[in-house]
Amino acid sequence: MNFQIYKSKFLAESRRNGCTEQFISDCLNYAKNLHNKQVPIVFNDKHLSFLLGYEEKYLKKAVTHTSKFYRNFSIAKKSGKPRGISEPLPNLKDIQSWILHNMLSKVGISKYAKAYIQGKGIKHNVRFHVKQKMLFTADISNFFPSLQLSEVEKVFLNFGYTEKLANLLAKLCCKSGSLPQGAPTSPYLSNLIMFDIDNKIGDFCAIRKIRYTRYADDMSFSGDFNLMELKSYLIGILSEKNLKLNMQKCRLMSRNTIQMVTGIVVNEKPQVAKVERHRLRQELYYIQKFGLVSHLSHRGINDHNYLKHLFGKVGYVNFINPKDQEFVTYKSILKELLRKEKILLEE
Repeated sequence: MNFQIYKSKFLAESRRNGCTEQFISDCLNYAKNLHNKQVPIVFNDKHLSFLLGYEEKYLKKAVTHTSKFYRNFSIAKKSGKPRGISEPLPNLKDIQSWILHNMLSKVGISKYAKAYIQGKGIKHNVRFHVKQKMLFTADISNFFPSLQLSEVEKVFLNFGYTEKLANLLAKLCCKSGSLPQGAPTSPYLSNLIMFDIDNKIGDFCAIRKIRYTRYADDMSFSGDFNLMELKSYLIGILSEKNLKLNMQKCRLMSRNTIQMVTGIVVNEKPQVAKVERHRLRQELYYIQKFGLVSHLSHRGINDHNYLKHLFGKVGYVNFINPKDQEFVTYKSILKELLRKEKILLEE
């Protein structure tokens, strides 16, 4: 809505209710600031509950007993270790999705952040680090759990919301005082919280001609640089947000070794790791030589979605390197097998 139209309606309604001119002026100044930042105009808890479509008492329960509003489970990391996930229950998830789409996504993030951006993916992160003399990758320890409620609150305060509203909105996005891994708001909030840190690191690197990107908790640096100086700076700057490097996951890779960024080889061109391509190549070889049924029987595979999963993995190789004609061919073969499988199921 055009702010002048909003202002006219607000003036008429406020004067009809007998509000003072000072009160009206303060409210309109507050509203204009939010409007200019393209976020919803919200005056208080009651107003927020109306916009969300949930009663105030539900919001109060959700921020007072947060642990009861999440489903906890684990998924396996690449290392095989479990990763704890806290997924909000449907109503809270709906509220968080509203906050994400109507508030958070209206604000830009640092150009150095490459994860959780609509229309972009892992390729936008790795392309900056191809054919570099040195590559250093660093991992931020316990990334989401380390981003505290106070930092989330600052995000909403920076939008222009009152302290009380900023606190309520932050609590609706947090579990036990930090960002939960599994909430729809956590990824974008992490980028907003890291905005200043990303830009400071970016400025530090630009002066030294170092290429820097951050993909969630994975930080990548490439070029020709003094590693000790870089690590020392990172430790200091991350401490501003009470964040720490996971020293066990820090890796320095030179040109004569395999250089990998977020699981993608970048020595000459972005490419899925050789060991994974070789494994997929073998799968396709056996399928073509012995037939799908015999291959599955020999391998003892009883997965009804085997072809779909294989198609997805081959498609990912092609996504990273569209010019890999070998895997373009594999993708066509799997597409035809999936078509035949669908025909058989329909008969």
